[in-house]
Amino acid sequence: MFDSRVFLDSFTEEEKAELKGHFSNADKAVFAIITPKQVDRGALMSRYSRTDKTMRRVFLDEFANNASRGEEFYRRVLLEYGDDSVAELGEAQVAVEGISNVAAKKIEDRRIGLSYLEKSSRYVAFDQKVGGYYRYVREESIMTSPHADRYVEACDHSFDTYSKSIQRLQSFLKEREPIERFIFFESASQREVKFDQLKSDKDIKSAERIYNVTIKAKALDLLRGLLPASTMTNVGITGNGRAFEYLLTMMYGSKLREIRLIADQLFAELNAVIPSFVRRANDRYGQALQKYFSETESTVNRLAKSYLSDVPPEDSPELVRLLDFEDNFQAEVKVASAILYEQARGQSLHAITNYVKSMPTQERHQVMRAYTDFRTNRRHRPGRAFEMVDYTFELFTNFGMFRDLHRHRILTMERQLLSPRHGYDLPQELIEAGLDNDFADCMYLTKQVYEAMSKTMPEEAQYVVSFAHRYPYFIKMNLREACHMIELRTVPQGHPDYRLACQKIYSEIKRVHPALCEGIKFADMNRYRLERLDAEKKTEKKRQFG
Repeated sequence: MFDSRVFLDSFTEEEKAELKGHFSNADKAVFAIITPKQVDRGALMSRYSRTDKTMRRVFLDEFANNASRGEEFYRRVLLEYGDDSVAELGEAQVAVEGISNVAAKKIEDRRIGLSYLEKSSRYVAFDQKVGGYYRYVREESIMTSPHADRYVEACDHSFDTYSKSIQRLQSFLKEREPIERFIFFESASQREVKFDQLKSDKDIKSAERIYNVTIKAKALDLLRGLLPASTMTNVGITGNGRAFEYLLTMMYGSKLREIRLIADQLFAELNAVIPSFVRRANDRYGQALQKYFSETESTVNRLAKSYLSDVPPEDSPELVRLLDFEDNFQAEVKVASAILYEQARGQSLHAITNYVKSMPTQERHQVMRAYTDFRTNRRHRPGRAFEMVDYTFELFTNFGMFRDLHRHRILTMERQLLSPRHGYDLPQELIEAGLDNDFADCMYLTKQVYEAMSKTMPEEAQYVVSFAHRYPYFIKMNLREACHMIELRTVPQGHPDYRLACQKIYSEIKRVHPALCEGIKFADMNRYRLERLDAEKKTEKKRQFG
C-alpha cells in the first residue's frame, strides 16, 4: 500500500530542535504554526504560492537565522507589489474600551475579516458612577460647544432615571411574576417541581438564584431604552491585517473626533503586533482612500438634500416592511435547481433550471423539502442553495434592538444618522409599573437637546439619542441568512424587541414564499413573560452537575 508520508520532509534531530516552538510537530503532514510573531506566520503561509518547499523547510532556510525576514517579505509584497491578499494571513486580537455606542457601531459596520464581542446592555447594569460620573462619553467637540451643559443634563437625567428605576422595576416584576408560580429542578426526585415543593436548602437557593438573575435581566431589558448612545461600551475585535487596515482608514476619515482618536490608539497597538499589515492605513495611500470616501459622501449628501427635499419623512413607520422579493415560482425554481446542481453529473445549471421549470409543483417541493428534512436543530443550517433567493426589508426598530441585529454580517445593511424624529418604544411593563412618565420625561429632554445640537453638529447630536428611539435601516439578505437570523433571534431567551421583529420577518417570508419557508423549521413564534428563565435553569444545572 502506498504511504503518502514519502513526500514529507525529513529533518535531522538538530533541525527538529530548531523547529520546536515554531510548529506543533516536525514529522506530520498536518501541523499548527505557533511561531511567536504574527508577521512570520503570515509570511510563511504566503511563501506557499512561490515555492515547492514545505513550510518547515522554508522556515529553516529563510527565517530561522533572519529575525526580520517576515517584515522584509511583507514590506516588499505589500508596498512594492500591492498584493493586499497576503495581509489577510496575519491576525490580531485587540480590546477597545470606554467608547460610545456611536463609535462602537461605526467600528462594527466593517463586516468582513473582523469578529466582535461587545459588553452587553442586557446583563450588565449601567447604574454605577465612576469617580462621581456616569459612564457615558463626553466628546470634546460637544463639551467645548454651547451645548455642553444641556448635553450633560440630558445624559445625567437618563442615567438617573435608569438607575433609580432598576430596584423599583424588579420589585414590580417579582409581584407580577412571583417565584411560587414557576417550577425548578429538584435534585432528590430529578424532576422539576413548583418552588414551594422544594425541600433542600441547596435546591431552594439554586431556584432563588435562577429567579433573581432572570428578574434582573428582565428589568435591564426593559430599562435599556433609557440609555443614551453616548453610553460607554467595551468591544473586543479579532481580525486579519487587511481588515484592520481598512477599518483604520475608515476611522481616520470619520467626521467624529472620538473615532479619529480611537484610530490613533488602535493604530499604535496594532503597529506593535502586526506592523507590516497596517502601516498604509494613514499614509499617502490611506489618505487617498479617505479623500475618496469623503468626496463621495459630500457629493451624495448634496444630491440627497436636493432630490429628497420634497419627499416627506415617514410619519407612521411599520416595524418591518418587506420591500423587495422574487416571484414565488421563480424563487422555488432557483432554489430547487441549485439543490440538484450540486449532485448533477455534468448537466449545466441552465439545463437543470429549464427542467425544474417543467416539474410538477409536488416534485419541486419534494426536492426543496429533502434539503431541510433532516435538520434537528437550528445549528443544522440549510446549504448554499438557500442563497439563491434575496429579500429586502426596511425596519424601524429602536436603536437598542438595532444593535443586536447589527451583529449579523452576511447581509447588506444601510442606516441613517441617529435621531429621535420617529418617536420611541415604551415597553408595556413600564406603563404597568408606573414608570412611563419618568420615561417620557427622558425622551422629551433628549429630543430637545438633540434638536438644538443637530442644527450645527448633526453627527455629534447622535450621542444624546436614546436606545428607545426608533431607527430606520434596511437589510438585504438571502434565505439562508434569513433562516439563521430568524431561528437565532426568536429563541425564548432573546430580547422581546428583536424576537418580535424577527417573527414579523418570518411571517413576511412565509406570506410570499410559503413552501421555501418550511425550511425555517425552528422559528419560535411564542411569547414569554420571563424570557431568560429556562436558559438560566440550564446554566444553573450545568454549574451544579457539569
